[in-house]
Order: sequence, then structure tokens, then C-alpha cells
Amino acid sequence: MTVEITSHEELRELLGAPMPRALVKERPVLHARDRDWLAASPFCLVATAGADGSCDVSPKGDPPGFAMVLDERTIAVPERPGNRRADGYRNILDNPHVGLIFLIPGRTDTLRINGRARLVRDAPWFDDMVVEGHRPVLAVVVEIEQIFYHCAKAFLRSRLWQPESWQPDSLPSRARLIKEVENPAESLADLERHYGPRYATTIYT
Repeated sequence: MTVEITSHEELRELLGAPMPRALVKERPVLHARDRDWLAASPFCLVATAGADGSCDVSPKGDPPGFAMVLDERTIAVPERPGNRRADGYRNILDNPHVGLIFLIPGRTDTLRINGRARLVRDAPWFDDMVVEGHRPVLAVVVEIEQIFYHCAKAFLRSRLWQPESWQPDSLPSRARLIKEVENPAESLADLERHYGPRYATTIYT
């Protein structure tokens, strides 16, 4: 029998009270160490929700320091060429609340930022976001409301950064997944060419 949790009180009774350290670690402004973390991070996940409650999480990655600090309460994340679905960006236009998690490879803790976002199509600081000669087409500007470091337990449990636990070949290649799941009409040879070595040379175009 499935037993659901239906109230805040029931959830708190089940999980217990939060540890004092978890409650006091939130901040509304960037610390110098937060700036250091952002300067070292090459990857983040951006979570958004639409007006109807539908959710999206989008990965963003670039050379370390790609998220620019504009001031002690504001950061900007550049957009690079992608699949053009723009799910998260459409969500931001309807609901500005966002959550971001910044990762550093090999680190088991993460930096979390929650706040309100807006989309900017140009600004003088776009010139400082050029990578391999390519200027971002837009940026997500996030006004920070809450920032804190998240503990390592999820990474330790998953052994995410331990190479001996990695099994990249446990599933078919990207090309084969596309062929089987998304586009069976396209030839496997064409898909393998597209997602082959040349693919890494097109990530900014």
C-alpha cells in the first residue's frame, strides 16, 4: 500500500527538525568565498517553473568563471547555442523565481543560489563573456535572495566523482539513443557522424 505525505506537519514529523547549522547558513549576499566558487565553477543547473507550475532544469556549462558577478547581490549566466527549445527562458518570462546549483568537478559540496531572474539581450558586460570569439545571445541575470553551500552526502552516496564507479558504456551511445527513442527514421550513420568527434568543434556555433 502506498502511503502519501499530505501536510507540512506530517513531513516535519517524519524528517525531524532541521539542524541549526542548516538554518543559519543562508545569506542574501555574496561572500568573498562565494565569488571564489563561482570563479572556479564550469557548470551549473538552472531550475525554473512556469506560470502553470510545470518545471524545467537546464544545464549550463562554459569555462570556469562563466557566471559573472555583477555586484554582491547579482550574477549573470550567459546563454550559448543549444537546441533552441528555451523551456527555462519561457518559464522565466512567466515566473521569475529560479534555483541554481553550481558544481566544481571533484568537489562533493555545491553552491546553491535562489532568486529572481530576468532575461537580458545585451549589456556592456557581454563583451566579457566572449568564449572562442562568440558573444552570448542573451544572459540570465539573477537577483540573489538566498545563497548557501550544500553538504556532500548526495555526491558521496552516488560516488559521482569516483571514476571506478563510472559506467558510461552501460547504455547505448548518444546516436543510438536518438535513433531508438526520438528519430527512428534518421540513419544511424548520419547520427553517428553528427555526434562524432566533429560535434565538440561546433558547441559555440
